[in-house]
Amino acid sequence: MSSATGSAPGKLPFVVWVLATGTFLMGTTEFVIAGLLPEMAADLTVSVSHAGLLITAFAVGMIIGGPTMAMATLRLPQRHTLIGALAVFALGHAVAALSTSFTVVLTARVVTALATGAFWAVGFVIATTTAGPASATRAVGVMMGGLTLANVVGVPIGSFVGQYTGWRGPFWALAVLAALAAAFVGRFIPRTDQEAQVSVRAEVRALKQGRLWLALGAAVLIMGGVLATYTYITPLLTDRAGIPAGAVPLVLIAFGIGALGGTAIGGRLGDRRPMVTTITASAATSLILLALIPASSSPVAAVVLVFGVALAGFTVNPVVTSLAVRFAGDAPTLTSALTTSGYNTGIAAGSLAAGRALDSSLGLTGPALVGAVFAALTLLPLIALALSGTRHRTRIVAQRATAAPVREDASAPAHH
Repeated sequence: MSSATGSAPGKLPFVVWVLATGTFLMGTTEFVIAGLLPEMAADLTVSVSHAGLLITAFAVGMIIGGPTMAMATLRLPQRHTLIGALAVFALGHAVAALSTSFTVVLTARVVTALATGAFWAVGFVIATTTAGPASATRAVGVMMGGLTLANVVGVPIGSFVGQYTGWRGPFWALAVLAALAAAFVGRFIPRTDQEAQVSVRAEVRALKQGRLWLALGAAVLIMGGVLATYTYITPLLTDRAGIPAGAVPLVLIAFGIGALGGTAIGGRLGDRRPMVTTITASAATSLILLALIPASSSPVAAVVLVFGVALAGFTVNPVVTSLAVRFAGDAPTLTSALTTSGYNTGIAAGSLAAGRALDSSLGLTGPALVGAVFAALTLLPLIALALSGTRHRTRIVAQRATAAPVREDASAPAHH
């Protein structure tokens, strides 16, 4: 085994950390726009709500790119696919940084999102394969950790840099870092690619699980709720809470820390009590967003509630992701891509609805209200999932009366 994949017992292969670096860059580019929105709107001569389409466009690209690239690259050399995705990612950012046209920047965002979808689809397979069955979930967690860490470090740094260099500075930085990451992947990803073990037909056939689609529905709605507010958080903080523009990146750090904490909490509690964890966190997210509407006039309350939104909202993510993959059974590659598409469907729908609310009579508090509605709607698929799980668990207990105690059924593998 090459050094890229070899590791001591109990340790993840080094290649997993390389892939997490790539997800860090891609998470940064997806969300950094939230901290640069006013500057980009002014420079590209569009309204702030119209500039928010740059986040929506990236999400749409991910929706399409995730499952499409998962299938298109199922039997292609994985190493070449990753390098190509990072190269396109770098080129897209360079084109955007050179352009003065909103349309060109919007198109570049879609193209880089397609590349991100390809990277995620292939990276997930490599991470789980090299880590082995015993550490596959932890390997995926590390990759998702790169995405969450982007909110803690990448987005605030990008916002700081953008204030001094203009929004093009962070775009150039991401282009250079992606090019370096491509070279790094070329060095450490194994040259010998494994052949796909599952056919496209088997991947699609395994998507008949009804509970899988309930989990994906929850992923769509919770992310839509959180990102509806986050997309337009900068004008809320500066124009309503009275926080100086220079301090906004610090609030984004608070959001990122909350997201990191929520991911950790979801990973720890969700393994044993997935439905209690997700239902409680979703309800809390909705209530916090509702509280943000009147309390956002206070700087201190706004910062605390922004942290709370991230903490509660991101608690749901690792749980529903894990459930979706388990329910899929024989379709881990396509399902992981669909989960990413689900989150980005929520981002696209949430940011689009929030932009409309921002331009309405609701004004600056409109996005928070949209987010609260989305988070509340998350309870519907989660409750349906919990009810279906109760029925499924009853059957298992009846069939295996002498088996070990059954945990919440939603955490049990689906049967085909």
